[in-house]
Amino acid sequence: MNVPASNHTPNVGVIGLGAMGRPMARLLAQHHGVVTVTSSRPENDVLQDLSADLSEGSGASRIQWAATATQLAAACDEILLMLPDLPQIIECLESEDGLLAGLDQRSSDAAPLLLMIGSTCSAPGVRQLADDLAARFGERIAVVDAPVSGGEDGAKQGSLSIMLGGSGELCERAATALAPCGTPVRLGELGAGQVAKACNQLVVSATIIALGEASVLAERSGLDLQEMWNLLGRGYAASRLLESRQDRLVSGDDSPSGAIKYMRKDLAGANKIAQSTGTNTVLLPQLRQAIDEVIEAGLGERDISVTKRFIAGR
Repeated sequence: MNVPASNHTPNVGVIGLGAMGRPMARLLAQHHGVVTVTSSRPENDVLQDLSADLSEGSGASRIQWAATATQLAAACDEILLMLPDLPQIIECLESEDGLLAGLDQRSSDAAPLLLMIGSTCSAPGVRQLADDLAARFGERIAVVDAPVSGGEDGAKQGSLSIMLGGSGELCERAATALAPCGTPVRLGELGAGQVAKACNQLVVSATIIALGEASVLAERSGLDLQEMWNLLGRGYAASRLLESRQDRLVSGDDSPSGAIKYMRKDLAGANKIAQSTGTNTVLLPQLRQAIDEVIEAGLGERDISVTKRFIAGR
């Protein structure tokens, strides 16, 4: 369900300033006036990159630097984690200068520190993490899952689909914090966002493989690929994925962007959900095999539109 705005004023930090986290940090700064970041990269490099992003139309927005995750936790009430997976999140929490070390530096009247897990990871893993943190720190720290869909374009444009899982109250806070980045919707209790993202990735992987295969069939049959996709994009074959990748499929440009290698982890998560729910899937095993073959062919770092190259080379 759509989540109403919270009365809490967001004080957001971001860890994970990659292809998705960086433009999201920019939007958060523009909307909330300030965002705090930390990174393993040098401070000047990070701030220069983000300041360049904010150079036009940013108004009073600004980026604050925290030297460590500990300082970030002490300074912020909501922290968006755009890290690859749970192992990196746990390291970020537990390291000597990690987030958990900052809990004791927070004001006694501060809101509970809210971790918004934007990473795509295991739903049971997220729930276990939240249970462990609650057992150790009580209400001083809380977790919602908030994976996103929409790619780099959506992150830059603020049009991401943000899949929230957690209690209603916590999701209200997360929705208020993340609204500049897209449309946050609460889908259920903790872990629901990760289940939704697994479903999303199942559809995306099936679609991009079909688009790659159809592109090769059309080209080898002598069709004008641009004209074909222009036409089919007006019918039932239309999709946001076709819209965003059509130029790449036509030109064959699969230079690195949304790396296809991450689909392996995402589909493994979908498979665990299928097992836990007793679902005998039809497409999922075939999709996992196909993505494995793409990666084993040395194409894992390429954009997901590399499926065209992969099919052509079989």
